Amino acid sequence: MKVARFSQEGVIAFGIVDDDELVVLKGDPMFAGYDPTGDRVALRDVKLLAPVIPRSKIVGMAHAFYSDDEEREHAEPREPLFFLKPNTAVIGPDDPIFLPAQSHDVRVEGELAIVIGKIAKNVTVENAEDVIFGYTIANDVTARDLLERDGQLARAKSFDSFCPLGPVIDTEYDWNSLHLTGRVNGEKFQKGTAALYKHSIAEVVAFVSSVFTLLPGDVILTGAPDRAEKVHDGDAVQIEIPGIGILTNPVKRL
Repeated sequence: MKVARFSQEGVIAFGIVDDDELVVLKGDPMFAGYDPTGDRVALRDVKLLAPVIPRSKIVGMAHAFYSDDEEREHAEPREPLFFLKPNTAVIGPDDPIFLPAQSHDVRVEGELAIVIGKIAKNVTVENAEDVIFGYTIANDVTARDLLERDGQLARAKSFDSFCPLGPVIDTEYDWNSLHLTGRVNGEKFQKGTAALYKHSIAEVVAFVSSVFTLLPGDVILTGAPDRAEKVHDGDAVQIEIPGIGILTNPVKRL
């Protein structure tokens, strides 16, 4: 099932994607269930928004992929590494990624994102799927020059618009089937599959929930395969994951 958050004539609502229409729901299905209003709207007549606004945090996994099969075979297992983004970094499909005045080297990376659906603390690997509401696409944007200057991630990852999400949440997506492609102006810069994840999705959720409590609506960015790409004013970025869709965002200089 694909869940969309959308705006029509200034009203924000949720709907279930049914071909080229949305079955309008009475509320946020994460909290109110899948109770339809009886209305349907055409997808072409609405603006899709970020499918979720995290209630408290975005957790980003760092160095989450092996570079190739050889590294996977010989690397020693290590605990996952993560960073945090504020929820004010979230934007939706077709919203612009703004290049901040402080940076001259902004890079984009496509990722699969987990949307948490229940309060989760010290979740076991075996029970991790029970707290996942679904999956969406994320674009983890980073000011690389500020990262190198600061020596840490906080400022470089946290600017407004540095976490595009969308276009929908797929509640039945099989992360093992992941095939991700990133493009800038139609040119491919990134590709990857689930085969090179260092940790399974269940292991990631279990580990993060051992550090702090995850709340419904929290988002975990599962890491970027391949490489990041520098973007410039006027570029268009597309991150595609078959089964979920294509997340498209223009780039603009502030």
